[in-house]
Amino acid sequence: MAKCYVLDTNVLLHSPNALFAFNEHTVIIPEVVIEELDRFKKEATERGANSRHVSRIIDNLREKGNLLEGVPLNDYGGILRLESNHTNTELPVYWDRDKADNRILQVCKGLSEANNHTVLVSRDTNMRVKASILQIQAEDFRNDKVASIEHQYTGRAVVYTSSSVINEFHRDDINCLDPADLAVYDEGYGRLVPPDLVTNQFLLIRSTDNDRHTALGRFDGEKVVHLRYRNRNPFGITPRNIGQIFMQECLMMSAEEAPLVIIKGPAGTAKTFYSLAVGLYKHLDVRPREYHRILICRPNTMMDEGIGFLPGTEAEKIEPYMRSIKDNLFTLVAGNTITEEKDIAQAEETVNMLFDKRIIQTEALAYQRGRSLQKYWVIFDEMQNATPRQAKAVLTRPGLGTKMILLGDPAQIDNPLLDSQSNGLSYASEKMLGSKLCFQVTLLPDECERSPLAAEAAVRL
Repeated sequence: MAKCYVLDTNVLLHSPNALFAFNEHTVIIPEVVIEELDRFKKEATERGANSRHVSRIIDNLREKGNLLEGVPLNDYGGILRLESNHTNTELPVYWDRDKADNRILQVCKGLSEANNHTVLVSRDTNMRVKASILQIQAEDFRNDKVASIEHQYTGRAVVYTSSSVINEFHRDDINCLDPADLAVYDEGYGRLVPPDLVTNQFLLIRSTDNDRHTALGRFDGEKVVHLRYRNRNPFGITPRNIGQIFMQECLMMSAEEAPLVIIKGPAGTAKTFYSLAVGLYKHLDVRPREYHRILICRPNTMMDEGIGFLPGTEAEKIEPYMRSIKDNLFTLVAGNTITEEKDIAQAEETVNMLFDKRIIQTEALAYQRGRSLQKYWVIFDEMQNATPRQAKAVLTRPGLGTKMILLGDPAQIDNPLLDSQSNGLSYASEKMLGSKLCFQVTLLPDECERSPLAAEAAVRL
């Protein structure tokens, strides 16, 4: 049975192609949604770009017929219809009739009373709650959602084998290990079963005879190979836990081997710190230089309300968003032991020099559209606050010799229209799963190294 899917404005602003996601069903756009799209079209933001994109799509569909009567959307029988009726449909008396959300709900109620199987699609939680008051079926837009956070790919696994196999793997003349010799523990069956490994997955290999007898490796798609960079110290940094060993491995690989690295994990696990350390090592210490510049980008989403209009150049406008980068650079340059005022001042001067000489460049995420980056070390920080469309846009920017690093924590999202399943970081992680060009690591809460308090908060809060 065909359904009528009524789209809220926020769905179209998030995903302009949502119109085409409903196959044989009818897509309804209340006329107030067109008015809201028009209100956003002049914004120089992704929301503004999406508004203009949706408007162009609807305008093109208008040429197929009368939008008020319905026009075909696809080859499955889907129809798009603008709805301007149901203005007299009753709503609770205390609901404001001039509010756009209530007008959309009024359309839903009118369609439902006309015996249409009506479903409201909205990314607004409160909108879905109000729909339930009117006994209208409501859903979130799930087309670009991935698995829940506890089921998302981590890029690492614990596997088991015998001590003799681990001993053989540790021998210098043995370069690989057969996945058939490994097993994983299945909690459902309560026993060891053959592993289903993913290309570029990192492995902690434990002995079935002695839990303290271990090895580290990586599945390259055919066999388990040794880690090549675990004993390196880029920019003087030493990995402190298994997660950081895995992270260092994929960061140290060349752009030809590992052009995309996705690192997830809670605050304090050194995601940004390590990415900066390896980037500076590759640019300043390695000859010939592997990368011309270090570029750092972040979405302009903050933990709290905005501080208003910021005057100045692009660099000055985004400087408040880059303070965490400077904090990490200061720690890299100065360490945690200096106390003398002159040493602190010298470290701060060194950090400023990195920016003044454009060794490190900072840009807003929105300005990456249309760029082609050659031999850049690019860090996209706090990518959990980016949309899937933004993630796709930035991942299509790299040219030859560029390494892209996506960082973030899907559990700490400040963008009100995103969650742990619909953000750009999780979306990119799940869609790139299994690619030979993509390496992924998820740091664990007990691998927090910032401070004992940060580690405790990461676990408890």
